Amino acid sequence: MNRRMVTLLAALAPVVALGVLGTTVTVPFVALGPGPTFNTLGDTEVTVDGQTETRPVVDIEGTDVDPTSGNLNMTTVAVRSNLSLFDALGLWVSGRHGLVPREEVYPPQKTQDEVREENARQFQKSENSAELAALRFLGKPVALEVTTVADDGPAAAVLREGDLILRVNDTVVDSLTALQDVIGATSPGTPVQVTYRRDGVESTVPVTLGARPGGDGGENGYLGVSAVLVPDVPFTIDFNLADIGGPSAGLMFSLAVVDKLSPGELNGGDFVAGTGTIDPDGNVGPIGGIPFKMTAAREAGATTFLVPATNCDEAAANRPDGLDLVKVETLSGAVDALDSIDAGVPAPSC
Repeated sequence: MNRRMVTLLAALAPVVALGVLGTTVTVPFVALGPGPTFNTLGDTEVTVDGQTETRPVVDIEGTDVDPTSGNLNMTTVAVRSNLSLFDALGLWVSGRHGLVPREEVYPPQKTQDEVREENARQFQKSENSAELAALRFLGKPVALEVTTVADDGPAAAVLREGDLILRVNDTVVDSLTALQDVIGATSPGTPVQVTYRRDGVESTVPVTLGARPGGDGGENGYLGVSAVLVPDVPFTIDFNLADIGGPSAGLMFSLAVVDKLSPGELNGGDFVAGTGTIDPDGNVGPIGGIPFKMTAAREAGATTFLVPATNCDEAAANRPDGLDLVKVETLSGAVDALDSIDAGVPAPSC
């Protein structure tokens, strides 16, 4: 081998080594970017018994549904992992993606499957909260469903799992806080009248409150049940999006339910997108990845984007051209803002 060939090989060796490393060695980062958006007023394909069917994203059965048009799109963040060095550099240079340490998305103590399962649980919880928030906004009934009854608790001989607690004395208990407040404000040893519904039959029975086990023997009463808030309506609401995780679809799901169960169109027939968690009281909470969600929304055609108030600064700093940002703190505030936009009146903005 002559000297020229040796020199050439020596010069190419680092390039070859870099090429091998750049394409085979993974980096400890994941890429976040714009994910798919879904119109909560539209349809989606679902698999039922091995067959593909088209169903509404928000499917309401058993009551009249008001016609809707336009878009109320929920938005997502796409996550890419197992990136090579060249993959990571390419995504970062594109300007459409951000790189974050892998442990921020996939904690070391959890497998990817465990993370996906947790995200699925959060998504299910967001669906439940969205339904409850929308029903309460519309003035539809909700109730507390008993989930457990302490074997040695005051209510053990009276209540069962699945009972709906309606009132304590003359106080309507339409939230867990309301139940805790009325029981906690009553001293142990005091009888209260508990009204509940079981198998469609309403009953009122006396229960003498006890002292909380392990407590300090103070003045707070104890009923001995756990309960969750559930819809108490003669119709069903189903959400038909699969393989989506996290809690940030709550606001847009709630708005879709409100739109379908009330006259008129919340979006005025336009393309509205947004994001935000929601709780059963209708409070809108912050989310992550809002720059990517706004990009996805704008590319899908949105002109208005609903932003949780806590995310406003980040959203304003990354706003795509042509996208108006509307600040929301509650479900009722979001509805009012959309009504204002439809009427040509300025809405709260970031």
